[in-house]
Amino acid sequence: MDNQAEVREFLSSRRSKITPEQAGLPSGPRRRVPGLRRSEVAALAQVSVEYYAKLERGNLAGVSPAVLEAVARALQLDDAERAHLMNLAQAADGSDAITRPRRRRTKDQWKPHRSLQWTLDAITAGPAFVRNGRMDLLAANQLARAFYADVYANPHNQANLARFQFLDPASRRFYPDWDLAADVAVAILRTEAGRNPHDKDLHDLVGELSTRSDAFRTRWGAHNVRHHGTGTKRFHHEAVGDLTLAYEGLEMAAEPGLTLTIYTAEPGTASEESLRLLASWAATPQTPAPAPHSSD
Repeated sequence: MDNQAEVREFLSSRRSKITPEQAGLPSGPRRRVPGLRRSEVAALAQVSVEYYAKLERGNLAGVSPAVLEAVARALQLDDAERAHLMNLAQAADGSDAITRPRRRRTKDQWKPHRSLQWTLDAITAGPAFVRNGRMDLLAANQLARAFYADVYANPHNQANLARFQFLDPASRRFYPDWDLAADVAVAILRTEAGRNPHDKDLHDLVGELSTRSDAFRTRWGAHNVRHHGTGTKRFHHEAVGDLTLAYEGLEMAAEPGLTLTIYTAEPGTASEESLRLLASWAATPQTPAPAPHSSD
């Protein structure tokens, strides 16, 4: 991906999101653009207007960490956005190949260690799976394979959650909060693009989704990033109905760039009962699917 274009669009998009009031500045009349002016960001970061304009043109090579932090503070970047800016700066310096651990190029080249699969299989209370930053499903326990039955059922998805999200109509049923899920998926891919800018498989995936999905293309242009570690999501599974599940995403120290995600339901809820039903169904797939339960 074009590093200068990424930097330019990221910084300008973050600047447009900050109002003068949020930055503690007077709004003033006749503002021609949303958000802050370049001169205002430069003043907040305590650099010259010319220097900040150079940065926003995409020239981050050689910029000191102190200046990057000052710009991050001026733009009120959150932790994920700050990390993304630092990754873009590393790529501009050409230092990313040295400072980043090696990542597996394709999902076909990566196989889970037996002990990892044993660990996944030992988790029986909820779906557990390993994915990479491109959102490829690399390994899963039995309950996760049943949970993502729609993803695996369509070969065009290639066991990829982003393709499922934007190219498979079944995702509209599976994700009741489809727009929110779409925002999250694109932010994960955008974050990965900053961490791993030379990943050809990621380039190809982004190109495919941009060509085939207006919803993806619009979101990709927003340059939003996020750390996707913990939270709650709603799902609608064709076999067991509505589910409200909490999730925890754990970075794998032994496999940099991969994330182990575990979903679980609040004890005593209908979602917990539905997960048990789904586990029973997954263990005996030859039986008819159980009747869906109502939402929590």
